[in-house]
Parts: sequence; structure tokens; C-alpha cells
Amino acid sequence: MDFAQVVGQNVQRLRAAAGISLADLAAASGISKTTLHGIELGQGNPTLSTLWSLATALKASLGELLDAPATTVEVVRADDPRPQVQGDAVSARLLHRISLRGTVEVYDIAIGRGTQHSDAHLPGVEECLVLTSGRATLGPDDSLTDLAEGDSIRFDAARPHQYRGHGAHNRAVLLMVHPDS
Repeated sequence: MDFAQVVGQNVQRLRAAAGISLADLAAASGISKTTLHGIELGQGNPTLSTLWSLATALKASLGELLDAPATTVEVVRADDPRPQVQGDAVSARLLHRISLRGTVEVYDIAIGRGTQHSDAHLPGVEECLVLTSGRATLGPDDSLTDLAEGDSIRFDAARPHQYRGHGAHNRAVLLMVHPDS
């Protein structure tokens, strides 16, 4: 993805998360609606001053406009090599990093053999799940992933997604990350 597309997607995502219309962002940033529309489509070549104006109006950092978005689905298998530290009685393996500005809800869930369909959550909501026992298929409808015990997945929950267990006893720890509103 090229620079203009990255910026365009980031502006559009941040504007949607803030609940701001294109016209309101244009007025708040001092950029014409036509120019802003072109930027969001990835067709613009915004100057640094334009990017600063957009970042300020969106109450975002410049980096949030420039940085390519992380993959929307990140799967870590139980045997994947990951950063690990050892202590006297505890060892810890980093599974996922989630940037926070909001609330995290932690759930202990059981996943049955049927399929649980979930509509898209609000923009900015992420789910991070660690399968603690059994096997399951889950994730966004267009990126379903088979997980085994010890595997984990993190994804953008603002897309339709689903959960399906493969046996009678499938359990997981689910983190739901909600942005500040």
C-alpha cells in the first residue's frame, strides 16, 4: 500500500471513530471538502501542514495518520517463537500488544459446537482471544482461523465475526478492547 492510500485510510478510520462528517472535518481542519475527499480516497498528496491540520482536527498524532495499519487479524500459535522472559517462578511469553485508549473487558468463555455469529461491533473495538482448551474456528467472517489449545488471535471486531467449537469442551479467555468514546 502506498503512502497516499495509508494516509487516506487512516484519515477515514479516525474520522469514523470520532463520528465526524466529511464536511465537519473539512471545516475543523481548514481543508476543502473536495481535497479531503481526495485524501480519503488515497488520491491526494497532502503536504505536512495539511497533515498537521488533519491530525489536530482529529485529535490524533501525526504518526496515527502516517503509520500503516496493523494487520486486521493476528494469529499466534502455541508453538510460535515469541519474545519470552524468565523469572524465579514465572515465565512470560508476549502474545499480542494492544494500544489502549479505553476499556478492556475480560471474559472466560465456553465455545460450543454450534456457530455463534456476531454482528460488527462499534468502530475501534478489538477482540483478543487465547484458547485455553479444545479447538475452535473463529475470527472475522472473511478470515476464519482454526485455533488449537494455546493459540491466540487478535482482530478488528468492527467486522462481522463468528465462533465455532470443534468439540464439547472448548474454553478461552476473551479480551474485548473498547476505545474511549
